[in-house]
Amino acid sequence: MSIKVEVFSTPGCSRCEGARDSLKAIAQKFGAHEVTWRDVNVLEELDYAVQLGVLTPPSMAIDGELVFAKLPTRAQLREELVRRLGRERA
Repeated sequence: MSIKVEVFSTPGCSRCEGARDSLKAIAQKFGAHEVTWRDVNVLEELDYAVQLGVLTPPSMAIDGELVFAKLPTRAQLREELVRRLGRERA
């Protein structure tokens, strides 16, 4: 089972970059075969962001569903990924 994590942000957002890098490290601990990561530039993919319900970046979708309207903490992301994978990990 592979989970797709998408982070919606805008270029030049320093708040977005710092938090995104920290969260990406959490996702990578699960391995690329279990969690794939995709950075989404809201300005380039505005229609897709609106379709998912992204109102303000940074936001996070998992498997095509807006799960976090604002970026989660490291613990929140870890818990959500573990729950979706159905086991203890990372």
